Amino acid sequence: MATYMFPGQGSQLKGMGAELFNQFPEQVKLANEILGYSIEELCVTDPKQQLGNTEYTQPALYVVETLSFLVKYRDGVKPNYCIGHSLGEYAALFAAGAFDFATGLKLVKKRGELMAKASGGGMLAVVGLTTDQIKSLLQLNELNSIDFANYNSSKQIVLSGSTADIGKANEVLSKEAMMCIPLKVSGAFHSRYMQPAANEFEQFIAPFLFSSLHIQVISNVTAQPYTDKNVKENLVKQITSSVRWVEIISYLKNTGETQFVEIGPGTVLTRLMAQN
Repeated sequence: MATYMFPGQGSQLKGMGAELFNQFPEQVKLANEILGYSIEELCVTDPKQQLGNTEYTQPALYVVETLSFLVKYRDGVKPNYCIGHSLGEYAALFAAGAFDFATGLKLVKKRGELMAKASGGGMLAVVGLTTDQIKSLLQLNELNSIDFANYNSSKQIVLSGSTADIGKANEVLSKEAMMCIPLKVSGAFHSRYMQPAANEFEQFIAPFLFSSLHIQVISNVTAQPYTDKNVKENLVKQITSSVRWVEIISYLKNTGETQFVEIGPGTVLTRLMAQN
């Protein structure tokens, strides 16, 4: 028994899921109908070079991660817990039975569209500084407009803000940090600047009906287990809230979890495990 980890944006790569699509013709057909394009073509060959665009990245990752989970499920393997990093939380909730494949994809499609519309913002990964060190450097330089987007590990924190302020933060922090990496995104994800997207998403998600969870999912927003009642609320808040990954891993280790398996493309979360 293990914890299944589902990655978020940044884990996509051309060719992902190639071995999955012919195993799940029903889901692939459904995905194509919901999305209005071939999900297999996007993931495997990416002819129009869209895989890196948020509105395409999110559905692509969701489909590959949910199908990867279904392979495990078919083999009779059930995890103790499911966790997902940002977008990956949708695959985790699908795995836990909160909603079916199609419902999850409709939500992710809308989320990707809304987040892709966000402009004028940027994100910066900071390696080698603590939260307190970053906070004091930002305060010293009057950069109070910057939010903490992801607490990925004890060594890596991601910041969000306007393009100009993220540029200034990069200048300031790179003098002290081991490394600062501007991320290839158009918006200040997981920050106060995503509130308009969250408001619109709240209206969109309202009519959907969810089922009871049969596997515990630890929330990005609270770093505590989801309840059946707070799934919608947390998914709306997730758009503007920090991803509290360090606390999620800590919570699970404190419950005695020792085995963490990354489900989907890439090894981003497995590498972060080594730092947590």
